[in-house]
Amino acid sequence: MKYLLIAYPKCSTCQKAEAWLDTHQIPYDKRHIVDQNPTYEELKNWVSLSKLPVKKFFNTSGILYRELSLKDKINGMTEEEKLKLLSSNGMLVKRPLIIGENHVEVGFNIEKWEKLNAFPSI
Repeated sequence: MKYLLIAYPKCSTCQKAEAWLDTHQIPYDKRHIVDQNPTYEELKNWVSLSKLPVKKFFNTSGILYRELSLKDKINGMTEEEKLKLLSSNGMLVKRPLIIGENHVEVGFNIEKWEKLNAFPSI
């Protein structure tokens, strides 16, 4: 199985995630989160697969998140509004995202990734 890693090349956490995948010889394709921003439909599907709330897909430490004052607005938004906003700009999306056939991970947490059953080669 080949995974899709959605990352921002300058992001040190994304670089660590990519190195981890390489070290564990997990095959993946890489996609630049800004050049090829996730679409509304992709995000909707990934939220469903992840079983996480849409809010977890926001890059809350990002400059754009702060500039848009989303901390104060996000709880009043519908799921559809959140997905549309996320699909409007890759810098709003938490990264990295690793997408498998039936699994999505948001962010890189080495302890969590080590325990995942989603990576069969570990």
